[in-house]
Amino acid sequence: GQGPKATKMIEEATGKGAWVYLQNCHLFISWLTELERLCDALSPEHTHKDFRLWLTSMPCAQFPVSILQNGVKMTNEPPKGLKANLKSVFFKLDDDSLNATAKPEAYRKLLFALVFFHASCQERRK
Repeated sequence: GQGPKATKMIEEATGKGAWVYLQNCHLFISWLTELERLCDALSPEHTHKDFRLWLTSMPCAQFPVSILQNGVKMTNEPPKGLKANLKSVFFKLDDDSLNATAKPEAYRKLLFALVFFHASCQERRK
């Protein structure tokens, strides 16, 4: 498993001031108690000021409450509605990125089809 590697990364990063990013924590429920122990052991006196621990997870009943209570939580939800989803993609693009190809017209059509398909899938998931 990845538990010993993650533990080592966290322990090293607390001294060096590095950032650690652990993805999909909900998939490793058996290690969450060790993660809770590691997080409870963190103290400002013994942790580098630049250390950061980033965790991603789906909602999970087994996720340690103490980590949730002591951390900063962020959520990322897809835009509501097909139109909002399309806007969120196209407002991030500029003419330079749309014309950065030898065939800009074909690229724009292909990009629209892909974005529309993705937005439709997002809507149907709900």
